[in-house]
Amino acid sequence: MATSDDGYLRYFPYEEPYDHQQEAMATIFEALEDGRDVLFEGACGTGKTLASLVPALEHARETNKTVVITTNVHQQMRQFVADARAITDQERLRAVVFRGKGSMCHIDVDYEECQALRDTTRDLVETEQDIADLEQREGELLEAGQEGSSEAMEARDAVVDELRGLQDDLEELESERSTCDHYYRNLTENTEAFYGWLYDDVRTPDDVYEYAHERGMCGYELLKEGMDGVDLVVCNYHHLLDPTIREQFFRWLGRDPEDIIAVFDEAHNVESAARDHARRTLTENTLDQAIDELDGVDDDRAGAAGNVLSTFRDALVEAYEESFGFGDREQVDDHWEDITVANDDRKDDLTLAFLQGYTGPGFHEELSTAVELGRDLDARYEEQFKEGKLDTRKECQTLQAAAFLDDWLAESDEHGQYPVVSVRRDESTDAVYGRAELYTCIPEEVTRDLFEELHASVLMSATLRPFDVTEDVVGLDDPVTMAYGAQFPEERRRTYAVDGPALFSSERDDPQTQQTIARTLEDVIRFTPGNTLVFCPSYSEARRYYEMVAVSGTRYLDEPGTQARDLREAFVDGDDGVLFTSLWGTLGEGVSYDGEDARTVVVVGVPYPHLDDRMEAVQDAYATTFADSETGTTSDDAGWRYAVEIPTVRKTRQALGRVVRSPDDFGARILLDKRYTEAAEMEMHDYAVRGTFPPEERREMVDIDPEKLKFAMLNFYQDMGAYDGPPPKP
Repeated sequence: MATSDDGYLRYFPYEEPYDHQQEAMATIFEALEDGRDVLFEGACGTGKTLASLVPALEHARETNKTVVITTNVHQQMRQFVADARAITDQERLRAVVFRGKGSMCHIDVDYEECQALRDTTRDLVETEQDIADLEQREGELLEAGQEGSSEAMEARDAVVDELRGLQDDLEELESERSTCDHYYRNLTENTEAFYGWLYDDVRTPDDVYEYAHERGMCGYELLKEGMDGVDLVVCNYHHLLDPTIREQFFRWLGRDPEDIIAVFDEAHNVESAARDHARRTLTENTLDQAIDELDGVDDDRAGAAGNVLSTFRDALVEAYEESFGFGDREQVDDHWEDITVANDDRKDDLTLAFLQGYTGPGFHEELSTAVELGRDLDARYEEQFKEGKLDTRKECQTLQAAAFLDDWLAESDEHGQYPVVSVRRDESTDAVYGRAELYTCIPEEVTRDLFEELHASVLMSATLRPFDVTEDVVGLDDPVTMAYGAQFPEERRRTYAVDGPALFSSERDDPQTQQTIARTLEDVIRFTPGNTLVFCPSYSEARRYYEMVAVSGTRYLDEPGTQARDLREAFVDGDDGVLFTSLWGTLGEGVSYDGEDARTVVVVGVPYPHLDDRMEAVQDAYATTFADSETGTTSDDAGWRYAVEIPTVRKTRQALGRVVRSPDDFGARILLDKRYTEAAEMEMHDYAVRGTFPPEERREMVDIDPEKLKFAMLNFYQDMGAYDGPPPKP
């Protein structure tokens, strides 16, 4: 076991760290001591998780802080649990794995209802305890009175009166108010055994749920109440990126933000995750429910609130109805589809329709009235639920609608906020309805405050470079940066840049282009001794080549809405199969394919995302924000580079990393498009992407013609001794 003057090595659970791991740990520990953030890129096999956790845990123990490690990839959560268990086997620490209430609730109620049940249950238990205390006091006073104390008898009479009042309260709580039996047991039974069990190992949320379920208790609340001051928490991104959840989460930890060290895994995803957590939406259905709610409210403010919300509802309908051309309404399905409402030279169409349609004393005044009334109604619903007058905790639709409209009118024309209207079809009624959304284009507006509040953060990923772009996009100031390339033997991998057709969107339907790609894929699959992964620019392209490619092995097609986990298991259980999927699907990162699970990976084309209105808005926002006259970066260059090219190359690098997962593993990575070649840098410079890859990855790329690829693969896999029998004949 490792021993050293470096105190953090006591948390390292294996014999000794690699040299690069030791270097990374020292760098991170020094950065944490200085309160600086870290950007840490490391290829598969660099041991990023332990290199980040080990110094973070040591610094946290020295300074009385908590380490929070977070990811948005389920498989990584399982790996974190395994690493935490290995650490606690060596150096005891209190670790919890936290998950949202929805997946841990034993009675399946939403958050607001759960909160109200918790409050009334606590009232019940406190009333029972007060009664028990008063009964004991009444007995003591009775005994003193029987011994001749008149003061004691007078005091007893007062206690008896108070007892009667509390017993009436208890009867009401037991018969009329909503409570939770599971949480009641948490408050009334001894929980020491649970916490002894919890911290004897690293327990998963499923472990906690089962333990509590067997005893009729609430595991979620037990876990929350036991998190105060723990050493390590494993959780999902939303516990840190959602401002409301984050505030509660830190309160459960008993920590201020400056007492938190955050480790973000797969940190290249923080950009999109932050954007998703910042989005705010309001559906036409919610507006209808708010208007119906106001119709039933006996309050002088209801008329004003109803007027402003009805106007916005009518404007929403007008905005999407006017967008429909002939036959468009009939094409709307049960998935949200955006329509364009933003304008370059004036307010968006929805806001314009609202302003033109509004009649009344003033929409600002009526909107303020709607928000105020919504807050009062929401408080009323909570009290009614606690008193047992409502079976469930009612949501105030007026408050939701009014608060959103307030944000919309204040922010929809602000830089970085993009107004969106979407439509979908309700399968149950076949009716088309709309949704308004404020889409946050620049993640920094969400993440900068977080990183400034925390003591320090470590953002780690296999694809964080270029670091300057990551710094800009998420709002980091002067972080420590370090990168470690592939640590496995270079001779056991090959990266081929195939000088095949440039798969521009305008060329994808060309029959000759399709035939060249299909024949090249057939060669790749035939000469791969094991399974082949094929990543395409979209699901439709994946289907195209799934249908065109003729091979003897089993073909698998990943499609939207399918269970990717089941598909992956079927794929890796087979031999010499090929799986076609989209690079933008769920199988391109955070999923391991070890050994023959996937020997070869192919990225077809340069899989740029579809440039819809949202992506165009992000590109425009980045262009304005990150253009730099000093470096000569124009607005167009910055927008394209930050919003499109770099995220695409990161996704491509993630896909290439699905193979060669250990020192003994081997495999081929194929980039099937001439834009990856070195020649493209000269011949089609504006479209070449090779220069966006890190230098050490570019050095490994071997440019090759499509016709020669099979010979190169044959030679490589023969050198690896990969073929069980005679190799395929070219």
